[in-house]
Amino acid sequence: MSELTAIYFMWKREMIRFFRSKSRVVGSLGMPVFMLAILGTGLNAAINIPGMEGNYITFITPGILSMVLLFASVFAGVIVIVDRQFGFLKETLVAPVSRTSIVIGKALGGATAAVMQGIIILGIAVLLGVNIALGNLLLALLVMLLISFGFVALGIAIASVMEDMHGFQLIMNFMIMPMFFLSGALFPLDTAPDIIRYVSYIDPLTYAVESLRYLLIGASEMALAVSIGILVLFSAICTFAAAYLFGRIES
Repeated sequence: MSELTAIYFMWKREMIRFFRSKSRVVGSLGMPVFMLAILGTGLNAAINIPGMEGNYITFITPGILSMVLLFASVFAGVIVIVDRQFGFLKETLVAPVSRTSIVIGKALGGATAAVMQGIIILGIAVLLGVNIALGNLLLALLVMLLISFGFVALGIAIASVMEDMHGFQLIMNFMIMPMFFLSGALFPLDTAPDIIRYVSYIDPLTYAVESLRYLLIGASEMALAVSIGILVLFSAICTFAAAYLFGRIES
């Protein structure tokens, strides 16, 4: 039970940080809301997506949702650097529990916070007139949790080998912007140039967008089982990498 207790308290700590950081939540949602409300509605009549009957805002909603999960998740890893700078990490590392449990607890906490922000975006999308498949909503939430868990673990893995917060943010920005634009979040991949389409296949966010697009609006270029299978593999690899690199931090 000590390992489960460690996971719970790491998760609880992330939840407390989330509810106390209201300004951070508002700031992280600003750009996605802007893109959904302005870009989506502004180009709604100008861009005609095959099979979407000209409803561009509906098409990009899963992509914007994936963007929120990506941004909120990877930057959750910065807590490792913050804890190191303020001394809390040293106290965590000497606790009589495995470091894997600590990583899982942190990842679950960061993923839960990211999913909460994703739910807010879904609510805004509905207010803007996007029709969501409510029958698949529960499965969509589980997929959102899986997506967020994998990207939080990725953030923890990178933060575990860094000590500078600004350097971490620069690396994350360098990674996540190409991941977002290559994922097909804003345009269908079947109309993209071959080089972009091929690169998108190695982008894990592509499968996040496609799985959510299938569940929420019923339009996807990939089978749901394939997308979820790749997301599970990605999350597992990132979790093992995070546990290994976090375990190498000297107490």
